[in-house]
Amino acid sequence: SDTWFWNVIQNDFKTGNIDLEGSMRLLEKMQIPFDEDHVKHIFRKTLDKHSGDVISMDDFRAVYRALVHRPEYEELFKAYSTDGIILSDTQLIKFLVKEQFQTEADETTALEIIMKYEPIDEVRKKRQMSFEGFIRYMRSDECSIFKSQHRTIYQDMNQPLCDYFISSSHNTYLIADQLMGPSHLWGYTSALLKGCRCLEIDCWDGTNNEPIVYHGHTLTSKIPFRSVIHVIDKYAFMSSAYPLVLSLENHCSPKQQEVMAHYLKSILGDKLLSSPIGGEVDMTRLPSPEALKFKVLVKNKKAGTIEESMLRMDDDTYGETEELSDSDFLSEDEDTDDTLPLQRSKSPTKRRGDRRSSPPPQKKSKVKKGKIALALSDLVVYTKSQKFVSFEHSLMNQQCYENNSIGESQARKLVRSSAKEFISHTTRFITRIYPKGTRMSSSNYNPQEFWNVGCQMVALNFQTPGTQMELQDGKFQDNGGCGYVLKPEFLRDRNTKFTPQNVGGYSKPMSLSIRLISGHQLPPSSLSKTNKADPKVQIEIFGVPEDQARKKSSVVKSNALSPKWNETFSFTIQVPELAMIRFCVEDEVSLVNNEFLGQFTLPVMSLNTGYRNIPLLSKEGIKLESASLFAHIWYY
Repeated sequence: SDTWFWNVIQNDFKTGNIDLEGSMRLLEKMQIPFDEDHVKHIFRKTLDKHSGDVISMDDFRAVYRALVHRPEYEELFKAYSTDGIILSDTQLIKFLVKEQFQTEADETTALEIIMKYEPIDEVRKKRQMSFEGFIRYMRSDECSIFKSQHRTIYQDMNQPLCDYFISSSHNTYLIADQLMGPSHLWGYTSALLKGCRCLEIDCWDGTNNEPIVYHGHTLTSKIPFRSVIHVIDKYAFMSSAYPLVLSLENHCSPKQQEVMAHYLKSILGDKLLSSPIGGEVDMTRLPSPEALKFKVLVKNKKAGTIEESMLRMDDDTYGETEELSDSDFLSEDEDTDDTLPLQRSKSPTKRRGDRRSSPPPQKKSKVKKGKIALALSDLVVYTKSQKFVSFEHSLMNQQCYENNSIGESQARKLVRSSAKEFISHTTRFITRIYPKGTRMSSSNYNPQEFWNVGCQMVALNFQTPGTQMELQDGKFQDNGGCGYVLKPEFLRDRNTKFTPQNVGGYSKPMSLSIRLISGHQLPPSSLSKTNKADPKVQIEIFGVPEDQARKKSSVVKSNALSPKWNETFSFTIQVPELAMIRFCVEDEVSLVNNEFLGQFTLPVMSLNTGYRNIPLLSKEGIKLESASLFAHIWYY
């Protein structure tokens, strides 16, 4: 390995010793991920031994080893290598079977790993692995805590749409707060690139007969509806081939609704689903994501039935409207808790103190019967918005292609009072949950409590980082990041008895043990002038109430480059199919104050066993290229 190392670096030392910039360039050339603060620190330590600001080949080797040759990897390597220098293919197989629980590992597996990760030619040709190759393997995605088979679409995509959790965004056009913030096309682009499959578009009448998109009655800026559809057309299927739902919150006059219908048809073309697949209407069951691949579905109020729309298919419906009854037309978010505060503040009864004593404010009598343009109504096929009355009402009257939107506050009450009925409802109908209107700063609620009862579209403010969006991103990393995750069997079966509060016979307890070994190149504290932090790790389980748990490691003082913990944490999880696990690294600034350094969240069912690296993401969900945790995971 020494000869290999000198051969790789000698060119860069042709003209003499190299400085910090040169060292970083060389590390990049060697494809070693690094954090500049850590390299600077190691480089300066090496310089302390002599004057000047350049280092020799020997010094560079010391820098490389300090950064790359981790003792915890060396210990594992030496446990399986007879001479401590080389692993034969059989020794590698032994490591894979015994330590990584890859029971089906054979010569082919070992050879593939050697070919892919061993950098030294003569070692590779002998079908062996050096420590350099072993490091590269242990650092790779194959040794990530996230199961590699879950990075691809592996679930059955032929079940009805209501059988899936669907990645959903709220007020997608906003990129900041709900009152003053900018509306921007980037909201749509970024959500689509993240694999989001349900976007929200709030449409209002604009000037020159051009519908606009913004948060009505607020000072958020406005964007043309036409531009939004152009962006959707461009990015709709870049990250996922599965159907995209456009949830329209429609405040437009019939005239501008016709303009909307025109843009949807002319811009989206064949992507727009405007009639049932195969011309047949199956009233008993929704089509599957597979059957709707590369299709955009419009979710909006609808006049009449699908059959009536189909009879009109070739007619020119221009100028025709149909009246909807009050209860139908109240825009889903107008009569519930997403009502905007600017309209509400007129009612004096809303003052805190006299809330209980005063009668509820009267419903505005102004609500007139809404008119819907048939041209737009007829574009609604499998996603007709239906006002939610009660679970009983839906069971008696609702069709499978009619969906409800329920505000988080009402939904939370229903989870507490009628979880069984709620789950029975979500086995039949797509249910969308949205944040309450008082979340001015675009904060989010915890999506887990609504996934627990099978809600398909749990809409979050994608622009707001935090634990809630980390759960969302973690959940939808599963199944190849395609935006659709098949619900567990007990949330799809119409006769299920499961409830999150009482899991009963649906419990498949998992005993999970995590040995947190070390961290590597963690982001230094913002308070550190060099590369230091006092890191600690919090491991949290989200799931049904009895699975909620949180454990904390000790604090390692003044070491962000290579903190060592070697602490074991055990969890018993009753419903692993719904559980998420979050690893959060913080810098302990003081006893009461911690600074976020990085996190990683994933479904418990996507955990890999054995020695695994845990990649870390920034607050904004961006991968920190060089930072990771190292742990041993085991469960039965």
